[in-house]
Amino acid sequence: MEHFIVSARKYRPQNFEDVVGQQAITNTLENAIKNNHLAQALLFTGPRGVGKTSCARILAKKINQQEVESTEEDFAFNIFELDAASNNSVDDIRSLTDQVRIPPQTGKYKVYIIDEVHMLSQAAFNAFLKTLEEPPAHAIFILATTEKHKIIPTILSRCQIFDFKRIGVLDAKNYLKTISQKEAITADDDALHIIAQKADGAMRDALSIFDRVVSFSGKNLTREAVTENLNVLDYETYFNMTSLLLENKIPEVLNAFNTILSKGFEGHHFINGLASHFRDLLVAKDKSTVALLEVGDSTKKNYLAQAVKASIPFLMQAINKANDCDLSYRASKNQRLLVELTLMQIASITFDGEKKKSANYIIPATFFQALSPAKKVIEPLVKKEVKKELPNNSSPKETARPTKPTPILKSVQKRSASLSLKSIHEKKEVKKNLVEENFDNHPKEEFTQEQLEKFWKEYHKKMIAKGENTMATALGVSSPKLLPNFVIQLSLPSTLIEDHFKEGKHKFLQYLRTSLNNYGIATKVHIDKTIIEKKAYGNTGKYKILVKKNPLLDKLRHTFELDL
Repeated sequence: MEHFIVSARKYRPQNFEDVVGQQAITNTLENAIKNNHLAQALLFTGPRGVGKTSCARILAKKINQQEVESTEEDFAFNIFELDAASNNSVDDIRSLTDQVRIPPQTGKYKVYIIDEVHMLSQAAFNAFLKTLEEPPAHAIFILATTEKHKIIPTILSRCQIFDFKRIGVLDAKNYLKTISQKEAITADDDALHIIAQKADGAMRDALSIFDRVVSFSGKNLTREAVTENLNVLDYETYFNMTSLLLENKIPEVLNAFNTILSKGFEGHHFINGLASHFRDLLVAKDKSTVALLEVGDSTKKNYLAQAVKASIPFLMQAINKANDCDLSYRASKNQRLLVELTLMQIASITFDGEKKKSANYIIPATFFQALSPAKKVIEPLVKKEVKKELPNNSSPKETARPTKPTPILKSVQKRSASLSLKSIHEKKEVKKNLVEENFDNHPKEEFTQEQLEKFWKEYHKKMIAKGENTMATALGVSSPKLLPNFVIQLSLPSTLIEDHFKEGKHKFLQYLRTSLNNYGIATKVHIDKTIIEKKAYGNTGKYKILVKKNPLLDKLRHTFELDL
């Protein structure tokens, strides 16, 4: 059997052009060699599998090739690699410094590559300081590490530092595509994209996953085979779940989540992926941000299609709820219930219970049908009680109070459930529409200050009877003043009371306009901080006002020890 070489070794970069995703660093190193501007101590730092050691070896080979016509000579005898993880003692560093003094037999430079340099002991670092600061002219040190913070500052200050970045998903996918072509492997674009995502920015990990998937599915890599082998949730899972959420199909949503759990996936992993899916849909809503989608072309089309169905308010609320679930997941004692509750809340964002069919309810429609016999019993009792209340057993139509003719207004939509998110949006729309109302074609009868005060006091009494104290306080602070063009000025002592007045302003204006048959009425609030002093509340308040007018009254009370 032929010896198999893993792709990470087989396709290790041999030139700077082969290094993936580190173009800024490779260009800097190439220019430094050409211009003879290379530092004698370099530190390569960054995550695992991004090309630090590969770049160090390429650089070590290129340094001596600069002045030689033949590029086939690799000057292997001039390159010394030391693994600091296993050679981290003072004696190992002393042995290294002894070798540094000897000049190279061929070539101009001796290059020392120290991998995992953060593993050196404190004493070894100190022993290495002097040599690193003043090395011989023929010695160049290249240090590589994944944990720069563990290296002492005195070492860092003596090195030229190069920070390697994580390899982007698209860069990793394109490199895997090149390797697939070299190996005569047919691979779906989405399959390679999933491998690149799973690698999390490490090219070595991506190549290892690639070898594993090829061993599983042979020369044909499909998206289904990759997701099955890597045990990751497919894009299709999230697309289907989002469709169910948008259609408010709560029972189907719970069944789909149960299927996901039965495949061995964690609820935490699923809800994080769902939040990312909502984020990608939000990105796909705008042409200027579509480029932020790190997916294949076919998947991008699916995102664009589903983004049309999902509104921005829905996506923003869904992301917020999924994020809250993520934060609460670890602390929850019933994690499955937490995710299910989150899914039901997301499915209810666009849910209107009065318009949807009963098939979408968790409670079956037969439950409501079972209650219908009660209606036959309750309705006659209600009618009987109403009849008792009417004078002389007259019908409701006969006792109806004559009202002023009112203009025909537009039909009002059915209200949503008071606790639904849609009802909140509708309330905001009502506030917005208050400004946009146009009553040009409506009656505007003249009325007097006395008529205004009459209906003002009536509405004030209604607010007190209903227990709406905030609105009652705003109306009872001072008397209204009628200004030209049917503008009513109301003086209030603070902006806080003004806010209370604004909350009930719409219903109040509607009452005044209907009562006075004038749809041109508008209100104007004036803040007067002296009102609170003029208004007397209770015996103590009245007493203080009297004492202000006659200070001898207070002396009289104390002399005779009178109580209020």
